[in-house]
Amino acid sequence: MSFEKNKFQVVKKKRLQKSEFNVECNVPIDTEVGKIFSVCHAVQVESAEILNGVINYNGNIDFCVLYSSVDGEIVTVNATCPFSSKFEDSQISVGDKVSLDCEVVDFSVESITNSNIKITCVVQQKGVIILSKDVEIIDCNDDNICLKKDDIFVSTFIGQSNEIFNIENEIAIKEPIRKVILCDSQVSIKEVESGVNFVSVAGEVINRLLYLTENDRYETSYITENFKEEVELDGVTKDSIAEAKAFVKKNQVKCEVAEQEKGVIIKINVPIDIKVCAYEEKPISVVKDIYSTNADLAISTESFDMTRQLNSDYFETKIDGTLSLGDDKPRVDKILFIAGTNLQISNAYVKDGEVFVEGVAKANVVYLNDEENSNQSVTVEVPFVVSDKSSVTCENPELSVFAVLYDVDVVVKKGRDLYFDGKLKVQVGYDCNEISAVINNVSVQSEGVERDCEIELVYAKKDMDAWDIAKKFKVREEMLMIQNPEVAFPLQEDTNIILFYQKTK
Repeated sequence: MSFEKNKFQVVKKKRLQKSEFNVECNVPIDTEVGKIFSVCHAVQVESAEILNGVINYNGNIDFCVLYSSVDGEIVTVNATCPFSSKFEDSQISVGDKVSLDCEVVDFSVESITNSNIKITCVVQQKGVIILSKDVEIIDCNDDNICLKKDDIFVSTFIGQSNEIFNIENEIAIKEPIRKVILCDSQVSIKEVESGVNFVSVAGEVINRLLYLTENDRYETSYITENFKEEVELDGVTKDSIAEAKAFVKKNQVKCEVAEQEKGVIIKINVPIDIKVCAYEEKPISVVKDIYSTNADLAISTESFDMTRQLNSDYFETKIDGTLSLGDDKPRVDKILFIAGTNLQISNAYVKDGEVFVEGVAKANVVYLNDEENSNQSVTVEVPFVVSDKSSVTCENPELSVFAVLYDVDVVVKKGRDLYFDGKLKVQVGYDCNEISAVINNVSVQSEGVERDCEIELVYAKKDMDAWDIAKKFKVREEMLMIQNPEVAFPLQEDTNIILFYQKTK
């Protein structure tokens, strides 16, 4: 009596432990700083090296610092700060795949010189290891072994890929301008679909322009450009489930101004980096139950956990809030412009069929104070909770949230009350963890006793099916049904069953 062992693979996402670390960055400047109005930041992981027990990775923090010079000129400087860090976990192995994320959760301006602004950032790192785990199962072709098989659906990892492409935007301004003060680009994913050996990603690039006209007015424009890009990935089918992240490579964004007869044309070239992962659900035939007609078997099972990737949800919503200036702050006589915005997601969960996202939106407002005849700045922080219907079908899913803040406006009333409103584009991804078990080992515990009769009347209880009865009395299920053609299974009542045994030598 021999048992054959086989294997199949499942995918398991293991969340890496969140942690924080400091990064010191130097932003070079060529004019003397009078006052810093805002510091905007974005982080992207660029590359990772996976070793046994550790992930070493490199990334960039892109800064946009807006300040006034000692001469009163508004100046914007963009800079990139490279950094490196690592994750340590005993389950990390060479050959694993990872998905890593970082964000700046706090920062402070440490010092300002004539050539440099020193900024210390608190960076939070998080991510998942994408593990492909082997699960062992058994099979047997012995005539004395009876098997009940069933198909279970398992989730497997197909692979990951990325692609960098450019989105070009253009806006016509029908009046002369002195300069573009700020050009900020963000990307939002709306839809992810699988094709044959590719993943299609659709979304929007949102550009914000802040510029100064020849009449010394500060103006803001938002330009939105839709995109749909195909990222090649072998093995993907139309039935695959894919997830995607998109990042703006902000240190490579180009903003060019071309003068026209009546105004200017501003062209913006935005490099987008899209990273995709794809998964597949497929049926695997496994032994659900087993017994022998001439022996007692010892059966052991193995539990395994896997992660099912579900389709993402996307929704748009509004947020608003207020801030009252303290007496120590100069009053607001005129809002000049919003210097920059930052967004931080603090929590996300599913409850009663809805997905809830919590966070804080921040807007740096530059305003004029008449008493001092000076430009001042204040940061408006707006905590928010937004929600929308959720498509998730499992309990306690793991959520991944990516959000874009845009169309931000701030107005003032009575010189001290600031009213904020803005819009959010939110993408929510879901991971569902499941635990199952399979028979992975069978051995003969003891040889069966030879039967001392050729026919037997046995008692079977209500609701027992043919398999249950055959297993209990160690006969083949098909023989039981042939010998009792008048009996319907499962039993509707307690029933006597006739068994005719074959003689064994």
